[in-house]
Amino acid sequence: MSQIQQKVTANGTGDLKWLELVVQNVKSLRYGVVEIVVHDSRVIQIEKTERVRLDKPEQRTEHV
Repeated sequence: MSQIQQKVTANGTGDLKWLELVVQNVKSLRYGVVEIVVHDSRVIQIEKTERVRLDKPEQRTEHV
């Protein structure tokens, strides 16, 4: 499992850079979580946790 944190600087002018970052993070995931951290009504951080899923191993039947 890998975790990436991105700090987002908001200049208060309605900049939607954070939205672009969220979209990029979601598109890059197959399984995982994108979390948006808000402080004083402003997005200050975006965290991405990616999970790697392994297929179940095939059951082997041994013939004796």
